[in-house]
Amino acid sequence: MPGEEVRMRLGMRDELDRVRLRRAAVAYAGHGWDVLPGAYLTRDRFFCGPGCRTVACHPATMDGLRLASHEPDVVSEWWSGRPYSVLLATGLTFDVLDVVDCAAVTPVALRGPAAVTPSGRLMILVRPGATLRPELAARPDTVLHGPRSWIPAPSTRTPTGRVRWLVDPVAVGWRLPDPQVVQAGLVATLPAHRATPPAHRATAPGHRGTAPGHRTRR
Repeated sequence: MPGEEVRMRLGMRDELDRVRLRRAAVAYAGHGWDVLPGAYLTRDRFFCGPGCRTVACHPATMDGLRLASHEPDVVSEWWSGRPYSVLLATGLTFDVLDVVDCAAVTPVALRGPAAVTPSGRLMILVRPGATLRPELAARPDTVLHGPRSWIPAPSTRTPTGRVRWLVDPVAVGWRLPDPQVVQAGLVATLPAHRATPPAHRATAPGHRGTAPGHRTRR
C-alpha cells in the first residue's frame, strides 16, 4: 500500500538520521565537548514530546543544559531511540562566536572549527572566557555564546537543510583558537555596521526564532 511504503521510507530515513547523529554526538563527546540532545525534526518543526509548543530548535528535556555530558557511553545511549538534534553546550570547553555575514569571513579569520547553518549563520568555536570586543558588541548580528547557552552542531537537520562544518574540527586537530585573535580577524573582515546597543553573551533561557534561533541579549 502506498501509505505503508511512505511510512517505511520515513522510518528508514529517521533511523539513518539517528545513526548519523549519534555518531557525530559520540565523536564530540569523545573529544571532551559537552553534548545534549535537542528536539528532533518532524516535518517542518522541531518536536520533543507531547505538549511541545516550541517549533524552533531547543533542548529535548526540561533538564536542558544540566543534562550536558562528554561521556561517550552516556551520549550514545541518548541517541539509541530517537534522531535527536545534536546540541553543543557552550561556556565550558569552548565559547562560540555567532555571526551573520558568513560570506565576508575568510578562512584565515576562522583559525579553528567553524559550522554554518542553512540560513548562513557562521558559528566559530573558540577558547572560553573572553568578552566581545566593542566593535563586535555593537553589532546586532554578532553574538558570543558562553555559559548557559548552546548551538546546534553538525549533522543536525533543520527544515531548510543540515548544519555543516565549514572548517571540520578534524582538519585542525580539534584545536580551539584564541578568541581575541579570531575577534580581531572578524573586526578586520566584516563590513562596517551602524552603531547599535551592545550585544552580550547569549544564554539558553529565552531562545527564540528558527534554528539556530537561540540568539538572546541580556
